[in-house]
Amino acid sequence: MTIHETTESDRPHLSFNRGTLEIRGLTDETLLPATCTFDKRARCFRGPASAYADVVMTFVRGKMAYDDEARDYAILDAGLRVKREARPFQSQAIDAWNRAGGRGVVVLPTGAGKSHVALMAADAKRRSTLVVAPTLDLVRQWYDLLRMSFNEPVGVIGGGEHSVESLTVTTYDSAHLHMEHLGNRFGLIVFDECHHLPGEVYGYAARFCLAPYRLGLSATPERADGRHTELDELIGPLVYRRDIREMTGEYLAEYDVDRVTVDLSPEELAEYREARTIYRNFISSAGINMREPDGWNQFIIQSARSPQGRRAMEAYQKQRNLAFTAPSKLEYVAHLLHQHRLDKTILFTEDNATAYAISKRFLVPVITHQTKVTERSAILSGLGNGTYSAIVTSKVLNEGVDVPEANVEFIVSGSASVREHVQRLGRILRKKKDGTKAVLYELVAGSTSESFVSERRRDHNAYR
Repeated sequence: MTIHETTESDRPHLSFNRGTLEIRGLTDETLLPATCTFDKRARCFRGPASAYADVVMTFVRGKMAYDDEARDYAILDAGLRVKREARPFQSQAIDAWNRAGGRGVVVLPTGAGKSHVALMAADAKRRSTLVVAPTLDLVRQWYDLLRMSFNEPVGVIGGGEHSVESLTVTTYDSAHLHMEHLGNRFGLIVFDECHHLPGEVYGYAARFCLAPYRLGLSATPERADGRHTELDELIGPLVYRRDIREMTGEYLAEYDVDRVTVDLSPEELAEYREARTIYRNFISSAGINMREPDGWNQFIIQSARSPQGRRAMEAYQKQRNLAFTAPSKLEYVAHLLHQHRLDKTILFTEDNATAYAISKRFLVPVITHQTKVTERSAILSGLGNGTYSAIVTSKVLNEGVDVPEANVEFIVSGSASVREHVQRLGRILRKKKDGTKAVLYELVAGSTSESFVSERRRDHNAYR
């Protein structure tokens, strides 16, 4: 046991200070988690605010009296005012989360009702709750959901707004910026699409918050950099998981996946190979490994330093565009659009330029990050009510956003990310009242790098 002079108090005193937990009046540091160390300047033990639950439970188990001025969150008198009957897997998820002490990650496919699990958690704990979401679109959705579900004011932090209420929604960007001041205001924190959380920056949103109850939601928590292992520290362990294949039919729409390889014309293929050779020769001579985390940045830097580099960048863009928007591929898109003219279809692309090109050619509305919120809402409503039979987007609908009643999807182009591919599939898996089967078409330009990209992103049991 190591004894430090702290205060004259005869029992521990907890306080919150700029995202940290201060413990005074304690002489036995072995009672504290390893994250709490003695701060000589402040003459107290200090740790991240996230250590709060561990510290309190240690005192409770040891029947040690303590003063708590750290927490400043409210107990909500009323729970949900609108109660939906939980599906069995949602009840199982909450039971598992409760058994883990109200801390942990729940993994469910897109369309399976992850947000309802969060409402059940808030209803069970009835503490001031903060929901953290990756985009303003999702903030809006959570705001509407909380406002309709609880008889409590709902605050918003982000997008030019800053109102803090007993129920509040914020973005990851705003959460890590403001948590040092807000971290003691919430007893439950929900991280939607929690795979965004691990990292040097967003991780502060969890560490600076003392919320004893934590819930992470994701359809695909695994990260390519392996940092998903940090979720155990930031939120809690994986407590419940169901995959797409397990839920298809009973809870999610039945679906087919049709990978279509479209051969480029001889002229297109010759252009593609010429451009790709120029690009590959340059990165080889420059010693750039594009598989490395900084490979792309190195290519950008090196390509700007010489005429050969600029020519390589132009070649890279050309071979990429040929694979994404080759006339032969777009001709097949036209065929599929006609075939599914009575369905509700979403076309996904890898970049904005391709999305705009498809929008212009086929006269379908386009949604990108440049689309204003009101216009985006109108387009999605138009798809839902039948005004539009198809819309095209780049990446903004990959994640979380509710897409009404779409049952057909074209992947015209995309990255090698497994998460992105599974998220895009999830856009069409909400079960339809009439039992309509969902269909995903993956269009791949034959004899191009898209073939390798396709193989990598299909490494998930949803595609087996």
